[in-house]
Amino acid sequence: MAAMHDDALPRPIDRWFDSYSADHRNPLNVRIHTIAVPAILWSVIALLWCIPVPVDGWFKPGVCAAFGMVLASMFYFRASRVLGFGMLAMFVAMGAACWWIASASGMRTLLWAAIAVFVVAWIAQFIGHKYEGRKPSFLTDLTYLLIGPAWVLAKGLRKLGIAW
Repeated sequence: MAAMHDDALPRPIDRWFDSYSADHRNPLNVRIHTIAVPAILWSVIALLWCIPVPVDGWFKPGVCAAFGMVLASMFYFRASRVLGFGMLAMFVAMGAACWWIASASGMRTLLWAAIAVFVVAWIAQFIGHKYEGRKPSFLTDLTYLLIGPAWVLAKGLRKLGIAW
């Protein structure tokens, strides 16, 4: 059941989560998504991090990832302030991981790690949906690619007793 805000009317994010949850009822699929969705999110951030930028200008490596994270954060903050801050914290942590890997091992290592994680996590997702017996939500609406990470975060917040 969706969380309700103060005036007890469902918010758009509640409807998105209800719909997403309907496609994710199998316990194995839910466990897979709990791991694979954040992994995919990190890999997308890392892939964006690897987009070359002129090193002489204002832009630094990671600017494309930062831009994507800012845009996504705006979506999450509109949905819920708590989810917005939670996703922002995830973005900062994932961006820091990208920066650390790129600094310690180079952009090539970050790129190959991102590709490997992306491929393995998507294979896991499709295996989970095979057990679920339902197609992935994003095949009906690409917005679900943004909903998935927030859905995983909301499940974690719920377990911690934090209302979103």
